Amino acid sequence: MIRIGIMGYGNLGRGIECAVKQNADMELKAVFTRRNPETVRILTEGVPVYPAEEAVKRKEEIDVLILCGGSATDLPGQTPEYAKHFTVVDSFDTHARIPEHFANVDKAAVEGGNIAVISAGWDPGMFSLNRLYANAVLPNGNDYTFWGKGVSQGHSDAIRRVAGVADGKQYTIPVEQALAAVRSGENPELSVRDKHIRECFVVPEEGADLAKIEEEIKTMPNYFSDYDTTVHFITQEELNRNHSGIPHGGFVIRSGKTGWNEENSHVIEYSLRLDSNPEFTASVIAACARAAYRMKAEGMKGCKTVFDIAPAYLSALDGAQLRASML
Repeated sequence: MIRIGIMGYGNLGRGIECAVKQNADMELKAVFTRRNPETVRILTEGVPVYPAEEAVKRKEEIDVLILCGGSATDLPGQTPEYAKHFTVVDSFDTHARIPEHFANVDKAAVEGGNIAVISAGWDPGMFSLNRLYANAVLPNGNDYTFWGKGVSQGHSDAIRRVAGVADGKQYTIPVEQALAAVRSGENPELSVRDKHIRECFVVPEEGADLAKIEEEIKTMPNYFSDYDTTVHFITQEELNRNHSGIPHGGFVIRSGKTGWNEENSHVIEYSLRLDSNPEFTASVIAACARAAYRMKAEGMKGCKTVFDIAPAYLSALDGAQLRASML
C-alpha cells in the first residue's frame, strides 16, 4: 500500500481523500492543516489530523505527501521545503513560473534524495501531455488550448488573496468565434486575449475600496492582465446561491498538415468536461503519486513533470495487464 499524506484540507485536499479511497493500492495515513486540527473533520474514519508543523516529524509514516496549497503564495515555498523530507506531488499551475518552480524544487528534491512531481493536474498535466503527443505526431501545425467555461481554482484563489476580498470565484470562458475558427482548420493567429475572457464574482469585505480591488485584479500579472476581465461585486448569499459548484473543462487542439506538398489536413482534439475541477485534479494527482512512489523505489530523485513519467507508472495495472487490456 502507498501511504498518502495530505497537506491542506480545502477543496483539493478533500478531492485527494476521495481519490485515495478509489485506488485500492493507496491508504490515507494523515492530514496536515494550518487550521486548528480539532476543527477539521475529514471523511476517512480513524485517520489523524495534525498541525502542519508536525509533518516532518512523521515523515517515516508517509510514502508520498500531496501538497494542496495554492500556486500564488503556498506552493512556491512549500514544495521545495517538503521535497527535502518527502516524496511530494503538487499541482502548481502558474504556467509562466513553472521553469522557475521546477529549478527550485529540483534542487531541494535532489538534496533530500526524493522525487517531486510538480504541476500535476489537467492543465498543466493531462493537457500538457496531449500538446506534447500532438506536436510529436504533427510537427507541421499549430497548437490551441481553450479552457472553460468553468471555475479556475488557481485564479479564484488569487482573487481571494487580494486585500479587501472576503470571497470570490473566477470563470474562464472561451471565445466561441475563436474556437470555431480553430476547429474549422483555419489556423488563425490568436493572442491569449483573443481566446478567452475572465469573469470574476467578488464578495468584498465591509468598507473595502471596490475600485482598488477591481484594479488590482485586472492588472494581476500571470492571471488577469493579459485578458479582458470583468469583475462583478456581489453578496456572500449570491455567491453561495449561484456559484457553489466547481465545474470546468476545455479543449486542446492541434491542426497540422502532412504529405509531400502538405496536401492533407488533420485536426487532433482532446476535451474534458468536469463536474468538479478539484476532484478531477485530485484524481490526476493520485495517479502521479503512484508514479512518484515507483520512481523513488527505483532510486530516482529530483523534480519531475508529467513529461518525465512513463505512462505505465501511472496505472495500478501491471505491464501484462496493460498490454492485454489497453494496447
